[in-house]
Amino acid sequence: MDFQLKGKKVLVTGSTAGIGHSIAQVLAEEGASVVINGRKAEDVRQKVAELKAETGNQNITGIAGDFAKKDEITALLEELPEVDVLLNNVGIFNQVDFEDISDEAWQEMFDINVMSGVRLSRHYFPKMLDKDWGRIIFISSESALNIPTEMVHYGMSKTAQLAISRGLARLSKGTNVTVNAVLPGPTWSRANKKGIEEQAQEEGKPTEKVLEEFFENRRPTSLIQRFAESREVANLVAYVASPLSSATNGASLRVDGGVVNSIV
Repeated sequence: MDFQLKGKKVLVTGSTAGIGHSIAQVLAEEGASVVINGRKAEDVRQKVAELKAETGNQNITGIAGDFAKKDEITALLEELPEVDVLLNNVGIFNQVDFEDISDEAWQEMFDINVMSGVRLSRHYFPKMLDKDWGRIIFISSESALNIPTEMVHYGMSKTAQLAISRGLARLSKGTNVTVNAVLPGPTWSRANKKGIEEQAQEEGKPTEKVLEEFFENRRPTSLIQRFAESREVANLVAYVASPLSSATNGASLRVDGGVVNSIV
């Protein structure tokens, strides 16, 4: 299917690895003009070169920027004043007992996972309204609905993204701008793979056993009983980013493997 993204300028934050990287790759394959982002300039340069080689799309550029720092976000917006599609993907997570989550950790989670999208959307959303076309997509998580007890602060940040995306969608009423959220479930990203492998080593178990126990104990409602591949998430995102999704607005779209035990 042609997603009609050729020539569309797309910014994917946090896209040197994981879900963000797969999103950038799929959109590049669709002919979009993709801007990738990461904290380290060298990582960004390397991933730009790799994506060009893998996709054959030479309209791929990169901007380094740490979304924990307002001045670096400002610099990014000055370098990239307009986009057609904004993917608010950048995010952090860590497992901490609730009583051990410091004020600083709460603030860092909010600044990176929530305020990054707020700051970028605040800049690009009015420009999209002016030209009467645009897409803003927040990469949230099933953890927005199933708050994980091992990282409550992360769940809070993902729920906040749903509130912001729905509010912005209501402000787009009657236009050709849409704002949606995509909710991945457990995904075989670099960070999750590293975490599972480290746990297997610490507990002296095969990786396969740790994976089995993960779905038995922590995500028992998963219907696919496996980690999704990041490209499976990216495929849904590509559709939502495209002109073909024009009737989808203000939605929270799950690609969670059925983890959320709900019919809506």
